[in-house]
Amino acid sequence: MAVNLVNVEQVSKVYGTRALLDGVSLGVSEGDRIGVVGRNGDGKTTLIRMLAKLEEADTGRVTHNGGLRLGVLTQHDSLDPTATIRHEVIGDLEDHEWAGSAKIRDVLTGLFGGLALPGFEHGLDTVIAPLSGGERRRIALAKLLIAEQDLIVLDEPTNHLDVEGISWLAGHLRTRRSALVCVTHDRWFLDQVCTRMWDVQRGSVHEYEGGYSDYVFARAERERIAATEESKRQNLMRKELAWLRRGAPARTSKPRYRIEAANELIADVPPPRDTSELMKFANARLGKTVFDLEDVTVQAGPKTLLTHLTWQLGPGDRIGLVGVNGAGKTSLLRALTEASRSQGDVQPAAGRIVVGKTVKLAYLSQEVAELDPNLRVLEAVQQVRDRVDLGKGREMTAGQLCEQFGFAKEKQWTPVGDLSGGERRRLQILRLLMDEPNVLFLDEPTNDLDIETLTQLEDLLDGWPGSMIVISHDRFFVERTTDRVMALLGDQALRMLPRGIDEYIERRQRMEETATPASAAASSAPRPAPAEAISPQAARAAKKELQKVERQLDKMSTRETTLHAQIADNATDFEKVAQLDAELRELVAERDVLEMRWLELAEEA
Repeated sequence: MAVNLVNVEQVSKVYGTRALLDGVSLGVSEGDRIGVVGRNGDGKTTLIRMLAKLEEADTGRVTHNGGLRLGVLTQHDSLDPTATIRHEVIGDLEDHEWAGSAKIRDVLTGLFGGLALPGFEHGLDTVIAPLSGGERRRIALAKLLIAEQDLIVLDEPTNHLDVEGISWLAGHLRTRRSALVCVTHDRWFLDQVCTRMWDVQRGSVHEYEGGYSDYVFARAERERIAATEESKRQNLMRKELAWLRRGAPARTSKPRYRIEAANELIADVPPPRDTSELMKFANARLGKTVFDLEDVTVQAGPKTLLTHLTWQLGPGDRIGLVGVNGAGKTSLLRALTEASRSQGDVQPAAGRIVVGKTVKLAYLSQEVAELDPNLRVLEAVQQVRDRVDLGKGREMTAGQLCEQFGFAKEKQWTPVGDLSGGERRRLQILRLLMDEPNVLFLDEPTNDLDIETLTQLEDLLDGWPGSMIVISHDRFFVERTTDRVMALLGDQALRMLPRGIDEYIERRQRMEETATPASAAASSAPRPAPAEAISPQAARAAKKELQKVERQLDKMSTRETTLHAQIADNATDFEKVAQLDAELRELVAERDVLEMRWLELAEEA
């Protein structure tokens, strides 16, 4: 039987006149991996702080098992700014002691990319004081994971980690014996790590078995039952009223309903996006040209990030952009933005960017734009526009869009200066969408947003007809909102990934595995003869053919989607379906051949 580690009994917490938690009772046992979700401001962080005894409850009590070894990652670290990374993470261990520990090696490699901490000028001997908030957070996380714990409490552990770092952390936590309680908005991470969910809502905590996907199904079923009960109550009231008006009781059969399996809840739900329809709208709004890049070089100061890039962002394209930190994701978006805002007059270091005449770009950067703190939320949105056309006949007022983004009517009159970081991020996205752009660049849009707001944003983007590039470490958001994933792998090239982020992780792992033995053997192994190496001209030719193949694959993907839609529309015309199916099979076979060629070229380029 699992040992109980923490008990929370009838805990309440009030801030001002608002009860964040009201009589909550919970427990954490050995082996539990619990994800905590809920809207910003509903009390997630307060709950785990009281769980860890970092904050006192107003009423009720929290008890820890005797001798509990507890590790906590808060949103603000307690590192000594005058100390070195070595002192905070490794402590007094000699080099041969910590280097001999598989656990320490795994943590340092997973969070920092190697035992020498390549991202830090002096490696382990780097002083903490001048480091950024993201670097400090990774150090605090490494310090926590290296220690032995019975229970780990993590508040937004994926913040400031890239896709690879999040993937490593998920794998690491799955194999640990420590119990885990984790607040995060990263839904992929919750699915990978957690076996139970706590949903903090209006002072209560609802418990669910399973990861995030199981939680979504279970919550939908719970809300369906609640809606059924409310409908039942309303029907009974109407029947009672009719009986009173008729003057005699009417015999009615008792309503019957059954609890359906979770999958049946979504049996008749169409795909989130009608790709063919959105493409029609996008073509109408944008024409044929959005961004055409011809032999472009992108630089950040003296550093060259991308070379000989020939690529097209077409109407309706929804691209997820992933890559290692510093590979040039944000720099690429900035180069496109500068070309757009200058009507093509500002060009990159080399090559040319052609911008479509009808392009109206909105760029959500990682920085939260400063607004007049005295403005009300609704006023800040109405400054841009009073009404917005979201495509496919959907029009909303500023107030309606505010409500969809979690700003209830009373919240719309809150001064901007009183908003939290997550609420300001929401307001920033709102103002962008109100300007009715037809091209969206979203750079880390999920920062500071709770899961409910992310879901609302995804729903809004489902029907948004335009071109879009998303940079995000939240792979759930990337996979949910985009149709294709492209990657910057640190080799100054942009590559399409037919299998998405899973393929990106695999390719990065292969690169690291081949780089380690290559660097170790560099001093002893003879260099290959120049004749054996691929010449620069051949590599450049391979890169150009690679980009051509990627464009062909894009067109095939669009055609495949169209064929599936046509087969569905002509389901009763067997002759037509047979003809379309034959074309589809031929297309799939041709695509398979092209994908094999793409893999060959990717190795050469």
